[in-house]
Amino acid sequence: MKVSWHQLQQLQSILHKAQTKRFSGKRKTPKYGSLSKAFSDIQLQRFLHVIDSDKFRLLFKYQAQLGLRIGEAVRVNIGSIDLETRELTLKTEKTKVIDSLLIPIPLFKETVAFISKHGAEIGAAQGFLFYKDKSCDMRLEPFLEQNYVRNRFRAYVRIAGLDEVYDTSDETSPDRGVRHLHRFTTHSLRHYAITSFAKQTNGNVVLTSRFARHSDPSTTMTYISTRKEELYREIDNTFGLSQAVGLKARLSKQV
Repeated sequence: MKVSWHQLQQLQSILHKAQTKRFSGKRKTPKYGSLSKAFSDIQLQRFLHVIDSDKFRLLFKYQAQLGLRIGEAVRVNIGSIDLETRELTLKTEKTKVIDSLLIPIPLFKETVAFISKHGAEIGAAQGFLFYKDKSCDMRLEPFLEQNYVRNRFRAYVRIAGLDEVYDTSDETSPDRGVRHLHRFTTHSLRHYAITSFAKQTNGNVVLTSRFARHSDPSTTMTYISTRKEELYREIDNTFGLSQAVGLKARLSKQV
């Protein structure tokens, strides 16, 4: 089939518009490179210490200990928790498959205590553990809204003195001003969980990938954060030691 130059230009224009529409609003490659997006143990304790709500403290612990995404965390329901086996069943947000995780004993005990204290509110919210705050949420869904949780998270991070801005977004809109990129987001709690699990399993990527519920283990590697101090220590150990050995050998020859 012959296509005129004009028709070819029209086709290119249509394809360009379709491609632009498909990827509009998509986040570009993160700028942070090797910058750790995960909390350290001390930073996490500082963050949890300033939280004045047992509901939000428990929610963020579910992210930090089980690596739940924010959309998965707000939908935790009593019906999805086996109170005998401590097993949590959930639908993975990305792959839409049913997964299960074991709730650690301290977190499980805290969950049971929270249910006992807020049974009426949880019951009214159809069993959702993290029921919405009715005074500021007019949605039909009975669980917390994700952006509301993100705003509360940001406030607690600031109170804890942990807020860090490392750059501005490429997607910043001129009529809305600069959009800052913060080192810590709710997803940093998932980073922390996956990094901690990887350390406890001596870097077992396959097992860590199962814990993170990633379909591809290579995705897991982007979540495993190495602390700057650890990196610097290993640089010293690797290159400093070899230089010391070389210096000792030269000195021995001189003697």
